[in-house]
Amino acid sequence: MGSSEEPSKPISLDDSSSTPLLSKPDDPPPPPSPYSDEPDSDPTRYLQISFNHDPRPFKDLAFLLLFLLFVLSTFAAGIFAVVHRNSDYSSLSSFEYDAVSTSCVKNVTSFSFLASSSSSFLKDLTWTLVITLILSLPICFSLLWLLKNYAKQVVYASLPFFVLFPIFFDVYWFVACTISSSCSDSFPLVYRILVLVFVLLVIGVIVWIFMANRHRIELTISIIGVASHALSRNLALFGVLPVLNLVLVVYYAPIVVFLLFARLNGEIDAEESEDGVYSCVWKQDAWVPAYYALAILTMLWSLTTMVEAQVYVISGTVAQWYFTKEESLRPRRMIRSSLRNAFGPSFGTVCLSGLLIAVVRMVRTIVDGARKEGTSGIVNLILLCCVNVLLSAIDFLNKFTIVFAAITGESYCSSARMTYELLKHNLLSAVFVETISTRLLAGIIFVLSALYAVVACVILKAVSNLGVDAYFVAALAWVLLILVLGFFVHVLDNVIDTVYVCYAIDRDRGEVCKQDVHEVYVNLPISRNRRPSSMITRTLGV
Repeated sequence: MGSSEEPSKPISLDDSSSTPLLSKPDDPPPPPSPYSDEPDSDPTRYLQISFNHDPRPFKDLAFLLLFLLFVLSTFAAGIFAVVHRNSDYSSLSSFEYDAVSTSCVKNVTSFSFLASSSSSFLKDLTWTLVITLILSLPICFSLLWLLKNYAKQVVYASLPFFVLFPIFFDVYWFVACTISSSCSDSFPLVYRILVLVFVLLVIGVIVWIFMANRHRIELTISIIGVASHALSRNLALFGVLPVLNLVLVVYYAPIVVFLLFARLNGEIDAEESEDGVYSCVWKQDAWVPAYYALAILTMLWSLTTMVEAQVYVISGTVAQWYFTKEESLRPRRMIRSSLRNAFGPSFGTVCLSGLLIAVVRMVRTIVDGARKEGTSGIVNLILLCCVNVLLSAIDFLNKFTIVFAAITGESYCSSARMTYELLKHNLLSAVFVETISTRLLAGIIFVLSALYAVVACVILKAVSNLGVDAYFVAALAWVLLILVLGFFVHVLDNVIDTVYVCYAIDRDRGEVCKQDVHEVYVNLPISRNRRPSSMITRTLGV
């Protein structure tokens, strides 16, 4: 055994001068190019992982060609639908059955259109949403600045609202139901008290969970602070990512038009009812339902591909910043480089990732539908649980795979294998970066959006005559703001994941590219599914 000569020598897991965990002490140096596609089970091929600034070869071309085939087929069939549309569809009600010619004949009628006047409600709603959209930009930047400099204060200031909001709604419901005669008659006092006490007990359990996991919250706060700093060094992402969303909307516009014109492909024909009466009905061409399916699948795949492309751009940009040890040596045009790679050599990888996410979403929708239908039986329940676990695993692995592909330019399968090996050999737990940080950020934006909605409702009550409609307008403003802040959290989440993978690469190579990141991420717990003894054995080459 390799460890028999020095049995008493201590092993340091965090010693940067020791041999990286993905290497073997007596192995020859790795091949010159660590980015080759040739299958190799030797873990030393992961030793020199860093950001690949070299020109990258095209990867996963089959999925790129498949995606282009879907898009071209959708547009070609859509153009055919526009050219061969039947304009009689809009005047279907003016056709009558002619017994002489045994066909449907059009009767000329005149139509008058009434112009609808805009109401004060629509005016106030429009202005509220426009102002909310304008204010959302400074709110996002202010939140980023606060998380960068005062993450601890922001989190601990938001945590009480996680408790106060449920208590408020619980007490409000109890009082409102007690005052209302119909509610109090249908819901006796004893049951109302039981519900009130039960909700308060659940809130107490939530408070206890917060207190018991305070050390985890502290570490998560530090991780959020580091990610906010990384995002603040790449603020140009906030200009590029909305443009990509706008490009997706522009790309969707003709497909939506094609779908509208597709329903105009058919003919008006006479149909005999059960009582022998003929009527004129619209009969759609047989290919139209198939086109609907093709167009919807293309739109779904395009949406998930654009989401993964944005993740790729974020990851590539942040990784370039991370692996630059000196700010003066920071590469120029980092975002342009990431965009060129995302929609160039690695676009096939992005399409494959988007396809997997689209399939996961469709399968999950089917599973949720089966659950709502009340599918019974222990076998069905076990199958549903297994499917959910499998889908969650695919979702989790895909999240880090696309990050790794953005760093190295590897193909999807190679990136997935290398990501798994990297995280497994470094024994890092992803719970903090994957679950806790996401939930804390989601809670923060919920609190901010709720506070904004309350302020908006008060202002609307004071300056407008909306009355009860002010609550509806404020609710829509809350939805709009939480969507914008949700996009901000989505970007920050991807930055957290990227820094996490970059730290794992750093740790494996025994280097420190960003000292402040290492000071935080070194506190991540070791994954419990692997024992330290197995890591020591593997490091010693046993």
